[in-house]
Amino acid sequence: MPKNSVTSKSKDLQPADYLIKILTARVYDLANESALEKARNLSTRLNNTVLLKREDQQPVLSLKLRGAYNKMAHLSSEQLKKGVICASAGNHAQGVALAGKKMGERSVIVMPITTSSVKVEAVKVLGGEVILHGDSYSDAHQHAVLLSKKQGPTFVHPFDDPDVIAGQGTIAMEMLRQYQGPIDAVFVAIGGGGLISGVANYIKAVRPSIKVIGVQMNDSNAMMQSIDAHQRLTLDDVGLFSDGTAVKLVGEETFRVASNLVDEFITVDTDSVCAAIKDVFVDTRSIVEPAGALAVAAIKQYVATHKTKGQTYAAILCGANMNFDRLRFVAERAEVGEEREALLAVNIPEERGSFKRFCALLGDLPAFGGSKSPRQVTEFNYRMSDAQVAHVFVGITTTHKGESQKIAAYLGKNGFKALDLTHNELAKEHLRHMVGGPSSLAQDERLMRFIFPERPGALMNFLSAMRPGWNISLFHYRNQGADYGKILVGLQVPATDDKAFAGFLRNLGYPYVDETLNPAYRLFLQK
Repeated sequence: MPKNSVTSKSKDLQPADYLIKILTARVYDLANESALEKARNLSTRLNNTVLLKREDQQPVLSLKLRGAYNKMAHLSSEQLKKGVICASAGNHAQGVALAGKKMGERSVIVMPITTSSVKVEAVKVLGGEVILHGDSYSDAHQHAVLLSKKQGPTFVHPFDDPDVIAGQGTIAMEMLRQYQGPIDAVFVAIGGGGLISGVANYIKAVRPSIKVIGVQMNDSNAMMQSIDAHQRLTLDDVGLFSDGTAVKLVGEETFRVASNLVDEFITVDTDSVCAAIKDVFVDTRSIVEPAGALAVAAIKQYVATHKTKGQTYAAILCGANMNFDRLRFVAERAEVGEEREALLAVNIPEERGSFKRFCALLGDLPAFGGSKSPRQVTEFNYRMSDAQVAHVFVGITTTHKGESQKIAAYLGKNGFKALDLTHNELAKEHLRHMVGGPSSLAQDERLMRFIFPERPGALMNFLSAMRPGWNISLFHYRNQGADYGKILVGLQVPATDDKAFAGFLRNLGYPYVDETLNPAYRLFLQK
């Protein structure tokens, strides 16, 4: 067993004991007392007060340095001379490295070889000595424990240690001091359980009426499954979208504390977390990592389930170490997660005027019980593939949850059979990007890239300006949030209509590029 890990004495610690440890924790040599801010926009939407504990503002953009520094501050001078070691691929690594730098002591961080170079360099900049070992966190953890036994540095556990737990618990201490009014529940993300153990111990010792609600991803819920089974379970696999909470086995001490003190557990999915990241951005103009948004996603789900009004809920934004290349995915899924976008597969007859008729129907969709507001087509993917029926993938803005099914039914009643794909993972993740390919039916095809103004009527103006004999054989559009839209259109226009087509482009007035001779088009889209 690694040095300074959980011992039998830890099992005797009660909330009152942890209260003393939290009140005497050494964190403020390094950590900030983070702000507790009201999320004004989200509070208004939910008709409940939502408070955000801004741990994303810490020096390493995460709460992890609290526990790491408190653990190291309680080591003896003899232990510190031998240095510390930990295993981590993320926030804990940076917390230990920064704490080591602050204390002038050696810190060794064992990271999986699959760790991104950005995270490795971040740890090195903070003064940590990086050892790359193994393909997973488990491999890195085992190697760090082995090095701790062989070479003597103290192992700093990311969550299963009373001093680490107490360090994280200072967050709850700050929250209750910063907000003197009633708080109905505090929502806390759970990975290994260090944060929620610290928070629960403090709150149940000081204001036990406040609910402590744990939040996990639906594909990484080791704590919930362990609580249900009354014993710690090791998951075979965990989802990696929220990598900050992707833990297969929770801690021994954290399991004990959570079993006794946490009032309720909630799971959230990827789309709801993406929507929560956007909600946080709207209110703070900061981008938190997926783990940092779990608590906000859970508050929204809790309010929707229990229909609460006038309550006060606090969410801990536990980190903001977001990979830049993940932002595209988050933006793509945020609207679906909030159900502000319906994704549909629609059958349209391959006959003259049907495409225009379908677009006109989309522009006149009823409100379905919500407030009537202009709808937008957010995505439109089509490639001619059948002489009788066109299969279209379309995205449409919505105003409230559950509307996608009603839109699909409405389109069906009006002659356009529709399948609701809003919650279809295959469609959202892959198929939306795979609509198309070569078509033997697309004779006399000209491929054009247009820039449409993002305003109502731009598409109808385009369709109305087309000659009746011309046909759309390909159409691709995705709203990117700009004030213009980039559209790729395949138009079947015979060579005898060259002059008329030039006039069409001139009168339309939209910027365009003729891509008919583009080698990529010829390779992938021409038969």
